[in-house]
Amino acid sequence: MTTTVTGTAEVELAIGGMTCASCAARIEKKLNRMDGVEATVNYATEKAKVSFGDQVAVADLIATVEATGYTAA
Repeated sequence: MTTTVTGTAEVELAIGGMTCASCAARIEKKLNRMDGVEATVNYATEKAKVSFGDQVAVADLIATVEATGYTAA
């Protein structure tokens, strides 16, 4: 059975300011708390892969990361 999700987009964010794996986990947790967002953060590559729905903008994702205390682009 295949499930098709419409209205989703993906983005890869460059994350700055992470000093350990706990930082990556903190950012991932904050992003995943947003409605319609599914994120994985990789500390080694300093990147976040994020899938999100129509109700979320990339600016919202960046603002969430910045509110957590890190940089995103």
